[in-house]
Amino acid sequence: MNALAATSRNFKRAATLLGLDSKLERSLLIPFREVKVECTIPKDDGSLVSYVGFRVQHDNARGPMKGGIRYHPEVNPDEVNALAQLMSWKTAVVNIPYGGAKGGIGCTPSSLTNSELERLTRVFTQKIHDLIGIHTDVPAPDMGTNSQTMAWILDEYSKFHGHSPAIVTGKPLDLGGSLGREAATGRGVMFATEAVLAEYGKSIQNLCFVIQGFGNVGSWAAQLIQEKGGKIVAVGDVTGAIKNKNGLDIPSLIRHTNRTGSIKGFEGADEINPKTLLLEDCDVLIPAALGGVLNRENANEVKAKFIIEAANHPTDPEADEILSKKGVIVVPDIYANAGGVTVSYFEWVQNIQGFMWDEEK
Repeated sequence: MNALAATSRNFKRAATLLGLDSKLERSLLIPFREVKVECTIPKDDGSLVSYVGFRVQHDNARGPMKGGIRYHPEVNPDEVNALAQLMSWKTAVVNIPYGGAKGGIGCTPSSLTNSELERLTRVFTQKIHDLIGIHTDVPAPDMGTNSQTMAWILDEYSKFHGHSPAIVTGKPLDLGGSLGREAATGRGVMFATEAVLAEYGKSIQNLCFVIQGFGNVGSWAAQLIQEKGGKIVAVGDVTGAIKNKNGLDIPSLIRHTNRTGSIKGFEGADEINPKTLLLEDCDVLIPAALGGVLNRENANEVKAKFIIEAANHPTDPEADEILSKKGVIVVPDIYANAGGVTVSYFEWVQNIQGFMWDEEK
């Protein structure tokens, strides 16, 4: 089941529970605007290469549309549409005055040089600058993009519209980025974990955690959960998976990944099969990588009692039903990973006010 089918199915189930009128249900599923643009750039060797970029603006009933831009080879209209829809529900769940949007370019960022990525970002911005805006649609980083990407978008957009720091969030601090933004999604995952465990009379301390994904979200979640006394027994990234039943030393692992680019070769753990990572024995499972990783093929074998969806739509609807019958508590992505968009909202507010807050605020 692709991302759009899964997201739409979940929405229809929610609409039925809420007793929504069928016309309203249909209108909420149709995006406000979908844009597909061609981005041709010269490579460093002088050859020309073309990429396809997308921006889907789902809903603006609650405020400007908000959502990341991802650079990934599997970016396609259905995925972007599904993620834009999820942003509408996410901003509503945490009650910030935004609607949902999402964008992306179908490319492999690791195969492009820094100057090629800059040219691609600037061409994409040129194609969509009339569609985005401080009070219309505010992009942010996502998979394959970062604060540097946002700096390029801000600079290119400002050529057309004047200096506009609030046009993107997740920027470098020197360009109006917010303190606390880098850790925000991982910190939100930790808060969501604390909240659901408290509902069941438990706390993070002394529980065992498995985390799939050790990028920005996974590494911050691991670090903050360990600081609260949780034991991270296994983690995985695109290069593989590692385990230490006594608990991984997360600060050492972060230093190792910063130095080598992956978790592979970390001395304080044993390598395990990444395909079995989600099925490891633990109290809490945190998928923080790609969507659709929990499905009907593996849901029955999940041993965790709680699943915190740090990634976007990691659990497909069929897996949701299986896990529900097993009594597994799943905290959905539109709540669990909303820390990022919450602090993005704070960044946008600071930019509009022209007044920056300290990190504690």
